[in-house]
Amino acid sequence: MEKMQREVSKPTAKYLALGDSYTIGESVGPDERYPAQVRRLLAEEDHVDCGDPEIIAVTGWTTGNLLDAVGGAPGGAEAESSYDVVSLLIGVNNQYQGRSQTEYRGQFAELLQKSIRLAGNRPSHVLVLSIPDYSVTPFARMQGRDTTWIAAQIDSFNRINYELAREYQVHYLDVTAESRKAAADPSLIAADGLHFSGKEYGAWARLMEPVLREILKAGH
Repeated sequence: MEKMQREVSKPTAKYLALGDSYTIGESVGPDERYPAQVRRLLAEEDHVDCGDPEIIAVTGWTTGNLLDAVGGAPGGAEAESSYDVVSLLIGVNNQYQGRSQTEYRGQFAELLQKSIRLAGNRPSHVLVLSIPDYSVTPFARMQGRDTTWIAAQIDSFNRINYELAREYQVHYLDVTAESRKAAADPSLIAADGLHFSGKEYGAWARLMEPVLREILKAGH
């Protein structure tokens, strides 16, 4: 009898990334976005195929904008089947636009609730990323902004999303410390002088990979 060889397929998973300019990868190519880079790492290191990550993110979005985008209207994100993992990074535009931290806390809590529902009502399948610190960018310096104040503001918004992540028992990953390395390394800044480069997003992806590996192994 002729021996039949079967191709072993990788486990598949659905990944949804929610956010703003950092998630959509403003000023970098689609392959350099951190959702795309962590997808490749998972395929290479953990043999998990996430396919093309679904991204709901637009440059300039605040928590309110993202809430509108993931609302429960027919055809919206919540109408889709559940995801194996959902990541959430949002808040820099709340800070930049001078929106209140009280508003941020309330809207971020709503976004966490929606993220958990999108992850099949599994908090352990949701990952919150901290807000990066744009005070290290040439844009912030050229605008004559008080970069020390910006950094402190970013920290205060991150205290809120960290507290809420703990309250809702989801994963939390600090990428802010990594983003601040750009102050001494221009290669971590995108060509627009404001956003981060594919190299920096690669660093975030490497931090994300073991967390997503844990999530996906638990789900499979």
